[in-house]
Amino acid sequence: MSTALTRVVRRWRPGRDRDSESGFDRRLLAPMMTGAALNPVNSSIISVSLVPIGAAFGAPPAETAWLISALYLATAIGQPVMGRLIDLFGPRRLFLTGAALTGVAGVVGMLAPSLGVLVAARVLLGFGTCAGYPAAMYLIRSEARRTGEKSPAAVLTALAVTTQTIAVVGPSLGGLLVGVGGWRATLAVNIPLALLGLYLGARRIPALPGTARTDGRHPLRSLDLPGMGLFAVALLCLLLFLMDIGSGAWYLLVPTLAAGAGFAWRELRTEEPFIDVRVLGGNLPLVATYGRALLCYVVTYAFLYGFTQWTEQGRGLSASQAGLVQLPLFATAIVVSTLTGRRQAVRGKLLAGAVGQVAACALLLLLSDGSPVWMLPAVMIVLGVPQGLNSLALQNAVYHQADAERIGSSAGLLRTFGYLGAITASAANGAFFDQRADTGGLHHLAWFMLAASVLFLVLTVVDRSLRHLGEKSENPEKPEEGS
Repeated sequence: MSTALTRVVRRWRPGRDRDSESGFDRRLLAPMMTGAALNPVNSSIISVSLVPIGAAFGAPPAETAWLISALYLATAIGQPVMGRLIDLFGPRRLFLTGAALTGVAGVVGMLAPSLGVLVAARVLLGFGTCAGYPAAMYLIRSEARRTGEKSPAAVLTALAVTTQTIAVVGPSLGGLLVGVGGWRATLAVNIPLALLGLYLGARRIPALPGTARTDGRHPLRSLDLPGMGLFAVALLCLLLFLMDIGSGAWYLLVPTLAAGAGFAWRELRTEEPFIDVRVLGGNLPLVATYGRALLCYVVTYAFLYGFTQWTEQGRGLSASQAGLVQLPLFATAIVVSTLTGRRQAVRGKLLAGAVGQVAACALLLLLSDGSPVWMLPAVMIVLGVPQGLNSLALQNAVYHQADAERIGSSAGLLRTFGYLGAITASAANGAFFDQRADTGGLHHLAWFMLAASVLFLVLTVVDRSLRHLGEKSENPEKPEEGS
């Protein structure tokens, strides 16, 4: 654990145990951080192994892009579903189930005999890593309710720094694993991580009840399975279209719109909807936050996958060297998050993050096959500023804007929109790079990222609801006023 992250953790006001009169229970921090890290580590660690996997199976970038998209396809669907289950049943059982699936996926991926089996392992991995983040947000909200304290800035910062750290250090770790044990080691790493998650979850996460019911019905009776099914179909068709947008499969938009309309009709008429679109429709600031998350992750993951592949194929670095190039991004993001984490105000972070994204994307247009090596980490340093600000600000925004009784599913939806952005980035990588990640493709990708960054900036500037978000003391039972 880095020194900066250690300082963040120590700022969390510790409670000795769950029965303490006040103060957050610090024993929850380890399972929260471990669970929340499972998805970003698998999102980022594969970025440096795409080229060796393609070489092993004779697959071009357009095909290995499915390894990225498969994880996000499963996660985008699974996050709000798992979040809703956590809202209903509490976090412990779902956390342990997710950790177990992650371990199984690690074994399957490590032994995969073909690209198809490896893609299937990534799908299983996507579902397995869904529970960690919404469980962590549920636990934070539960502790805020138990202690009666306002929103825990240090805890939210520690969670954000964890996911940022893992996401950014993932390529460096991946490069090390590829160098030591080949690309299969990047899948095998999930086995010890899953075992750690199972141990911490079983020992430290309490058996908290889910949403209390007054009618005596079992929570399973309130599970909106038709709504979940229609949501999954609509999202699946949309993501399949985005992942292969160059093929002209416009027919996929028909089932997307049909399932989406059916989902909206169902959610407006059922007593206990999977996603309460009536509340969501009346909470436009939260919807805007989800939109910003999508745009933010388009840029983040286009950098993570596109830039990393270019450093290997366009600039000629090895997988280990490409991973090392990412280290300045890790260091900058951690420093920025640590310095700004105690201030809960959201708007300033988002504005600075938006400008930083625009600058980082513009720098990509200056790169060429012969660019000096020092320029690569320089770009990463510039990107580290928005990396350290945006995810923290988006997470804090959801914490303040979401309904307390649906914090799990709301946090899951934040990840869903983030993964929609990640899949859009993956589709763009496949479209612009096709057979090889060359400099021309990088520049086309940079213009695409620059457009998303400018739109992110505009959406932040015009959103008046952000002006005082996070500045007022917050009641843990409901969203802030004006949200």
